[in-house]
Amino acid sequence: MSLGVRAPGVPAFFPHQAPDPGPGQLRVRTVATGLSAGTELTFVKGTNPYHRRTWDRQLRVFRDGPPASRYPVRRMGYMEVGEVTDSRVDGVRPGTLLAMTYGHATAHTVDAGEPRYPLPHGFDPVLGTLVAQMGPICANGLLHAAAQAGADGLGGGVAGRRVLVTGGGVVGLVTGLFAAAHGAASVAVADVTPQRLAAARGLGLEAVDEREVPAFQWCKTAWPGGADLAFQCRGRSASLVTALKALRPEGTVVDLAFYQDGAPDLRLGEEFHHNALTVRCAQIGRVPLGWDRSGLAAATVDLLGKAGAAVREHVVTDVLPLDDAPAFLVELAERRRHALLAVFLP
Repeated sequence: MSLGVRAPGVPAFFPHQAPDPGPGQLRVRTVATGLSAGTELTFVKGTNPYHRRTWDRQLRVFRDGPPASRYPVRRMGYMEVGEVTDSRVDGVRPGTLLAMTYGHATAHTVDAGEPRYPLPHGFDPVLGTLVAQMGPICANGLLHAAAQAGADGLGGGVAGRRVLVTGGGVVGLVTGLFAAAHGAASVAVADVTPQRLAAARGLGLEAVDEREVPAFQWCKTAWPGGADLAFQCRGRSASLVTALKALRPEGTVVDLAFYQDGAPDLRLGEEFHHNALTVRCAQIGRVPLGWDRSGLAAATVDLLGKAGAAVREHVVTDVLPLDDAPAFLVELAERRRHALLAVFLP
């Protein structure tokens, strides 16, 4: 079976078959599957842009018109760890754990060219849910910061720099952890949610409570001139405004956020114009030259090999049976429950 959404507000399970593998294929049973709440709740809430407008694939623009996608959404998710049960691939044996992006399904048949990332022996599969997509999203943010700075490698844009992260969700926390691991002089995570601020502190990052002080004011007081770089990791235009205000002149925002409701708070004639700032989108479908997804996955495995215990303690907030997922999604969508990283176990 697979987890999807029957209609807005109605998560549900759907039948799903994983046929016997053919030549060059594998079959896996799902060991753990992580929830990307920011993306997946857009399907639950009915706010995903593909369900509201037409996507022109040729021109790569959204237009007014019939939705590009419709309900039901029969499968969603991109944070899976599967154990190989049947293999027709040389060198891949049953029992191997693979990090993949096939969605919340209990089993999956893997095509020959489908991306898969073997996990080291003994690697925690709950942490493994970060390896195929979520960790690479965050590492890719660092690569875009390096490319913007005309430098190479994950540390090229953050080493020795004062870094603000706006938004303490999973993307913000893991991005901040990557920045600290690759030589940032200081990393501060700004948020209003006590659980997220506590998680930032638990990871060894500075926590800026925006209920007490505006993040831009904190930056320009703690760091004379302001932040050198901001990673914008919260899907609200007000957070992009905060990131711009926090920067020193000629600083850069690397934007990892997904804006469901546009950017009504953004005024490009203010800090963006007067301080000669840059906003650069870091989207996982666009990896800077010289890198690929396997390199980003390997960087994630390396990070978790060093900081996995802290991530398990402070970022993974919920581990629950997959059977409980529909009710859990409704509680999150209705803001009756808070979670950072939730992982479902089939």
